[in-house]
Amino acid sequence: MEPSYFILAAIILSLLLMQLNQRLASPLVSIADRWLRWLVFAFGAAYLCHDFKLVDRPYAVLVVVFFLVWFLGETLYNWLIITAESLSPLPLFPRYGVNTSGEEWPVQPRLLKIREWLRAQGFRQVQALKAEIGGGIYLRVSVYQDAQATIRVQVTFLPQANGAISVCYGVSSVTADGGRYITDNLYIPFAGFFPENWFVERRPWSRSLRRLLSRHRARLASSGAVIAAFENDPLSDLNAAQQELDQLNTELGFLHPQAEREDLGKFTQEGRYRVWKEIWMLNYLGRPARYE
Repeated sequence: MEPSYFILAAIILSLLLMQLNQRLASPLVSIADRWLRWLVFAFGAAYLCHDFKLVDRPYAVLVVVFFLVWFLGETLYNWLIITAESLSPLPLFPRYGVNTSGEEWPVQPRLLKIREWLRAQGFRQVQALKAEIGGGIYLRVSVYQDAQATIRVQVTFLPQANGAISVCYGVSSVTADGGRYITDNLYIPFAGFFPENWFVERRPWSRSLRRLLSRHRARLASSGAVIAAFENDPLSDLNAAQQELDQLNTELGFLHPQAEREDLGKFTQEGRYRVWKEIWMLNYLGRPARYE
């Protein structure tokens, strides 16, 4: 069968995935669509060059060349985004405030089921928060807690450019000796450093809150740590954590000192590389980058 038929089928499938993701806002569908577009570009551009005899090279060689062209083009695009974020006046670790707008939970059937499931599991809402991420766009966070106040579930709603809403979860607990266990499925690039007494496991592929919560409880059971009840309200706890992360990542060279950020940007050169690497890992493999 002609390669053109496979390329055409891949284009149609990519368009269908884009339409599907406008409703689901799923990072898994996004990953599949990114790979498909990359392959369509590599095989499609190679086919056109080979079919119209624009380049006198074997088809397989042209596919490899255009595969690398896509990589270089997207690398440049991502680097420009990182530079813009670095020079942006918006803070990397924004402060949260109480959400009093009444829009704390989107009215969508698939999202309302999550809230009902949390209630059925004995979790109650303790606070609704929001933080501005730029241009009047807000991250909305709804925080739930179990009856013993030893497990908090942070439900974060991420607005997408196409108007869809993606949802991520973060499950956290604190220990009697000041440690913190976090299990989340955030797919937003971070690439920075966590405090030594934070034990963070990021699982972007896990989109089920039930499985994420089960994983968190298994981690707590295997750690042998004495789990304590949360003493601070979510707003104070989250903002204190944001400030701690900012300070730590400045000390370790991921971020420039506050006084230098206006001229040099937020990220150091090492920080930009780490963010670039994490973007690629999350966008195409669905997992955060590993660092020694």
